[in-house]
Amino acid sequence: MSDADRYLKVVEWSAVDGCYVGSAPGLILGGCHGPDQVAVFQELCRIVDEAVDLYHRDGKPLPPPSAGLGLPQQWTRVA
Repeated sequence: MSDADRYLKVVEWSAVDGCYVGSAPGLILGGCHGPDQVAVFQELCRIVDEAVDLYHRDGKPLPPPSAGLGLPQQWTRVA
């Protein structure tokens, strides 16, 4: 498992933007967007990898992981 695998990656449809939007809560502000869900996820994975590399290069500690916290299960309880 890589450090990038420790971060939740979310791709969702945005009716406001009229496209898919990808984000990695807790790691990056912003993200990526586009008309193809799979392409957005692939780009998001690259962005997360780059963000983790930048943290390592700059000698900064990574933010707390967001994956593996059971967030999808918590969301289904709300719905």
